[in-house]
Order: sequence, then structure tokens, then C-alpha cells
Amino acid sequence: MKLHSKIKGKGKPLIILHGFLGMGDNWKTLANAYAKEGFEVHLVDQRNHGRSPHDIAFSYELMAEDLKDYLEDKYLEKVSIIGHSMGGKVAMRFATLHPERLNKLIIVDIAPKYYPQHHQQILEGLTQVSKAKLTSRSDADELLAKYISLKAVRQFLLKNLYWKTQDEINLRLNLQALKENIEEVGKGLPQNSKYAGETLFLKGGNSDYIQEEDKKDMASHFENFEMKVIKNSGHWVHAEKREDFLQVSLDFLKTN
Repeated sequence: MKLHSKIKGKGKPLIILHGFLGMGDNWKTLANAYAKEGFEVHLVDQRNHGRSPHDIAFSYELMAEDLKDYLEDKYLEKVSIIGHSMGGKVAMRFATLHPERLNKLIIVDIAPKYYPQHHQQILEGLTQVSKAKLTSRSDADELLAKYISLKAVRQFLLKNLYWKTQDEINLRLNLQALKENIEEVGKGLPQNSKYAGETLFLKGGNSDYIQEEDKKDMASHFENFEMKVIKNSGHWVHAEKREDFLQVSLDFLKTN
């Protein structure tokens, strides 16, 4: 599977992996900032998201292999990776399978554990949007509001809209594959998976995705990890506290 990406800047390769129902473009502003600091930033759309190919098969093993294929296609020997939420799970799996390809690893607001399914309402709302043959973004927002009350979440999801025809908008997501494989999204790292390289977990101070007791699980998989909390931020840490996130991540990425 040939993943779609946008590449910003020149220098040390840095891969950014978006979360569930997101796309590489969600990180565009931060990518420009990393590029100014001497990184070649790859904003990757993962399978069934953004402009990357659709496939009914969907798992962390497959997405980790997609990433390996992407590195080979771009002639990238070693990279650093930032992964948010689902992208963090992909990054963790990739690190344990292909440790020799990694410099540094940043995992954003997700732990290696299993998470119960909690996206049903969102997926139902998006399904109705995709079926409705809408002609404006405001109509899509109005329909989605019946399922999702938080405007910020709706705005994030509606970035997936595109003009399917001259008169009809639709979603770039492969909703069928994502719904059929939704249990895959919550899966944790396999028990014996280990990575010895430098790893930073960044937790949103107001987010409940990472709990204090998860540190024990992190330590069982990641021999050389630290965790930092970015205050007054929720699950979308990088969007809510962009400057703080940038500074903490750069400090880690630039330390020899």
C-alpha cells in the first residue's frame, strides 16, 4: 500500500502519524514549525484515512508494515516518529517490530493498553453524513450535530470533507472498513513487544487516556521511556497547547 504524504522542509526525517479519523493535514502548522528547526517532516495519511488507499483490512500490524514500506519507498534509513492516539499505537508497534529504523519516538496521549470501543456515536454520525448527499459544509455540520455536541470535535471530523462531484460533498474516510474493524483500534501492544530506544510519552493534563497506573505497562514494553504532562490540555494536546507541545517535543528530539 502506497501511503499518501506531504513533505515539509529539509534535514533529519520526522514522521508524524495522525489519530483515528484524522489525516496528516491536521498537523500542518506544527510540521512547518519542525521544518524551520531542521527537520524533513512527513505528514502521512494512514490507510483508510485522508488521501491514502482504502482497504478492508485494518490492523496495527498492517499499518506498521505500511509505514515500513513508506520508509523504503522514500529511501529513509532511520527516522524519528511522533504518533498521536491511534497513530501512537502504530508508532509503538513499528518501534517493537523495526527498532533499527528509529531514532526517537514520541507517543501522544495514548498508552500501550487495550481501550474499550468508544467511537460508535461518531461513526454513526459520519455514516449519516456520507449517505446524505450533502451540498454544503454547514449542512454536514448540522447533521453531525445530532450525534456530536462538541463543535471542536465536529470541526476536526469535517476536515475529512471533499467535493466528490461538482455538486456533492463526501468524506475521504473508508467508513466501511473502519466500522468493520473498529475493535482493532482499541487493541494494546502484544505482551512480549519491547523497544529499548528513547521514548517520550506526552500526556494531556486534562485527558484520561493515560492513567498513573499505565506507567507500569509502559515500563514493561519501553525500557528507556519518560512521561511528561502538558497542563491544561485534553486528548488533542498538539492542537490545544501547540507552543508547549512544540517546545517539549523539540527539546526531546534535539537532545543527543
